Amino acid sequence: MESQRRHPVTQSTMNTAAATKYVQEFGDGKDGKMPSVATLQNGEHLNGPLLDHAEGQHFLTEAFQVILEEALCKGTDVDEKVCEWRDPEELRAVLDLELREGGETHDQLLQRVRDVAKYSVKTNHPRFFNQLFAGVDYHALTGRFLTEALNTSQYTYEVAPVFVLMEDVVLSKLRALVGWAEGDGIFCPGGSISNMYAMNLARYRAFPQVKLQGLWAIPRLAIFTSQESHYSVCKAASFQGIGLENVHFVKVDERGCMIPEDLDEKIELARSQGAVPFLVSATSGTTIQGAFDPLDSIADICEKHGLWMHVDAAWGGSVLFSKKHRHLVKGIERADSVTWNPHKMLLTGLQCSVFLLKDTTNLLKRCHCANATYLFQQDKFYDMSLDTGDKSVQCGRKVDCLKLWLMWKALGTQGLAERVDKAFAYTRYLVEEMRKREGFQLVNEPQFVNVCFWFIPPSLRGMEDSEDYRHRLSKVAPVIKERMMRQGSMMVGYQPQKERVNFFRMVILSPQIARQDLDFFLDEIERLGNDL
Repeated sequence: MESQRRHPVTQSTMNTAAATKYVQEFGDGKDGKMPSVATLQNGEHLNGPLLDHAEGQHFLTEAFQVILEEALCKGTDVDEKVCEWRDPEELRAVLDLELREGGETHDQLLQRVRDVAKYSVKTNHPRFFNQLFAGVDYHALTGRFLTEALNTSQYTYEVAPVFVLMEDVVLSKLRALVGWAEGDGIFCPGGSISNMYAMNLARYRAFPQVKLQGLWAIPRLAIFTSQESHYSVCKAASFQGIGLENVHFVKVDERGCMIPEDLDEKIELARSQGAVPFLVSATSGTTIQGAFDPLDSIADICEKHGLWMHVDAAWGGSVLFSKKHRHLVKGIERADSVTWNPHKMLLTGLQCSVFLLKDTTNLLKRCHCANATYLFQQDKFYDMSLDTGDKSVQCGRKVDCLKLWLMWKALGTQGLAERVDKAFAYTRYLVEEMRKREGFQLVNEPQFVNVCFWFIPPSLRGMEDSEDYRHRLSKVAPVIKERMMRQGSMMVGYQPQKERVNFFRMVILSPQIARQDLDFFLDEIERLGNDL
């Protein structure tokens, strides 16, 4: 196949005379070596493209077929493995990750594509329950393919006219679901960054001098969030120089929901100790238990103390589509900002996270703008408000709106609501089936689509009062997890939490899931764990 790796001089884009002159001066490349630019004289450059588009398109066509077969057809087939597990050293050898001086052949590269697909975890598989994302929506995937092919950056109307207008429409529709007729927003590379935006804007609104003068110009600040909030709140506080010790964790009830009375007390206490409270980060859909903080009560406290109220609804925000379940986020319209990740429950694919803002004073741009003159010229021939790049802390920004827009176009608001409702229905089914089986013990009654439970093997049943019961139970989930991974039958996560020893967290969200997959899940847990 090496003979198919055509030299640029043989392309049809080069006329015969030019090709002949080129070969005479620089060689035909048959020795396998490309002519060096250093051999060119008088500043003359190659007459023809350096890339062989015909060869590249041929490779892309064949590689795309491999992707369809290996990543999508097999990746969504219940009879295929969720993962083809290999230990690290073995996997390194199989993949041949070494980068060398010379390039590889067409056939070798296709094999690399096959290997990557074969040995990667199939997150689209109906029995992948491991993360807060799973499954595949083919309309959203089409949007992802298209944005990668167009390869533009979402910072100016000049280079992304379609997507600047599209992002504005999508953000407006999402804000309307929250309950805001006006506002602002931006797509971010993940919920952690969206939460960081909220913290940065809240601080800027309270102390705008921080942008110019830095941290020395402001007092010691205080942030409040629940004990079960996402770790990105701490990361953002550290990143922005506020400090981990100034993040105050509010107590939660047994379901994992923030206790408003403790929030009020902690705000008063921080203020009495000389700190300045400025932000409360509530959670709608905690990572482990899927808990929803009481937003109306939190909003009352934020109004009382004059604090910015942010809602991290990265996981739970999609209940806004559902008339049956949007009561879980009652009061969200009173927040100042919201994080929401459609790449989770709505299945748009990674990455698709939005930061939504109630503010209408251009706060997002005022806080982040740097006015780069090479991008944001003030004498452009179109409306410069369409250049949204200065709202971002990034420069280049991926186009993340198309995948959600195209999926929304295909399904409509009603179709997305049905997707959310289906996940809740299957969660109820799984819990009902668990109750019929010995050995499954719920951590708590699910509020959302997170089902947290212990599997108690026959050897431990009735042993709850023994001294080593908790120690032995803590080992069950890790062993079952290892067995399922090595066999590739399914994937589900586990974790300890406070005084609770390791338990499973089952997440239901993929539209590929059927009742038989949930029955298989329970059967497989029993099969893998009954002998422990």
